Amino acid sequence: MPEASAPVFHRAVIALSGGPTDGAIVRLALELGRHIHAELIAVHVVELDWTQPLDADVAERSEEAQRVLDAAEGIAESLHGKLESVLVQARDVGAAIVDEAAARDADVLIMGLSYRTRFGGDFAIGRAIPYALKNAPCAVWVVREPMGEESQ
Repeated sequence: MPEASAPVFHRAVIALSGGPTDGAIVRLALELGRHIHAELIAVHVVELDWTQPLDADVAERSEEAQRVLDAAEGIAESLHGKLESVLVQARDVGAAIVDEAAARDADVLIMGLSYRTRFGGDFAIGRAIPYALKNAPCAVWVVREPMGEESQ
């Protein structure tokens, strides 16, 4: 059987949600992109509802968003890697992430998925990942966190 090689990409957009998978997807992108000096762009989207203008000053949410981006930059720095961080305000997270990947001509969009269930026990995937899987012009990698003890 032929030996599997690491996937190759030159530019990756990493979709940060502020959730438990952010660290894992940043580390994955850094490790896989290191040997080819891939360009890594970490994107966090602050979702605005329709009552707010897109250029609204959402300071309290932007502070949390900045913490998310700072954490990703900290991981990159600790692994002697480099990534660009981008904060986007948009109406829809999935569309904003896909638009960013398209605008940056990314080879891959990397997204994290927390393991969570809805009331009744059905696995919940949210809206952004299905949107990206359907609409992204590049490859989409979804990294799901392991099931918690209570989920098994």
